[in-house]
Amino acid sequence: MFEFLFCHCTKNIYIFAMNILENVPMSEHTSFKVGGSARYFVKAESVNDVKEAIQFAKAHALPSFILGKGTNLLVSDSGYNGVIIQLGKFFSEITNIGNGKIRAKGATPLARLARYSINEGLAGIHKLAGIPGSLGGAIYMNAGAYGQDISQTCIEVESIDAAGNVHTRRAADCKFAYRHSVFQELAASRGSAERAETILAATFQLTPATELGKTAKDLEAEMQECMTKRRNSQPLSMPNAGSTFKRLDAGAAATPTQIAPGYYIEQAGLKGFRIGGAEVSQVHANFIVNAGGATATDIKTLSEYVQNAVARKFGIQLKREIILLGKF
Repeated sequence: MFEFLFCHCTKNIYIFAMNILENVPMSEHTSFKVGGSARYFVKAESVNDVKEAIQFAKAHALPSFILGKGTNLLVSDSGYNGVIIQLGKFFSEITNIGNGKIRAKGATPLARLARYSINEGLAGIHKLAGIPGSLGGAIYMNAGAYGQDISQTCIEVESIDAAGNVHTRRAADCKFAYRHSVFQELAASRGSAERAETILAATFQLTPATELGKTAKDLEAEMQECMTKRRNSQPLSMPNAGSTFKRLDAGAAATPTQIAPGYYIEQAGLKGFRIGGAEVSQVHANFIVNAGGATATDIKTLSEYVQNAVARKFGIQLKREIILLGKF
């Protein structure tokens, strides 16, 4: 692993701005604890750092990827031939701006944001404390748990594009849906390297607990109940990336419901099934875990095996919730 300073030239004056690491093992930055090395790795501590990191990637004709906590990410064993940009401490701040509104920056751990809201006596995101990722990732995926989605209270999102332009979108313009946002569309669109955006901050309209006839202690109790359910039903002691597959849509369009994919995986007899070091969790069938010595290829291959087995038995196509990065 090597480190150097990135500099850019302005009127023949070279300005040294940020540290760039080379060949950083992504197994150290993802919850699966697998994956090869990123060619370049940048820790951004300002909006200007983000702009310069994007410029660095463009100057070297390389793709870039914004990394949160790495809790929903599977990086190829061959690594990522591009620039990983991780938001630093500058992007982990929360501000209560009054009237039930909270603004948080993109690298803020979702658990800390949920707990902050409880301490402020505000309801609406307190049940999300068990989700291990960052706010930016939660917005990108419209993360949710126990009846609360991040989009239910989000009213505004700030982001930056590859040209360094900052955008502010109202929630209605973010195209939130189940585990979906406009930011996924931008990242997957034609010319995605130019259109993809990095989430810098988001603002939430929460509800004072008193308006619901509750106290901060009541919110804390609800949060703890969700945390207990999570501990009892998920393989938290083994490296994983949360739910492997998205819930399935069912029912009429007017009254949609969602079916947990774990049911079909378990009915297909796949609990405990292994490929290499990757295993379908024996605690929760919708989790693939690194049971020891797994590779990214093991995990991807096992996810595809599960998809094919469920499709053969039930005629249902499971869709991965986990993001794949690099060449597989």
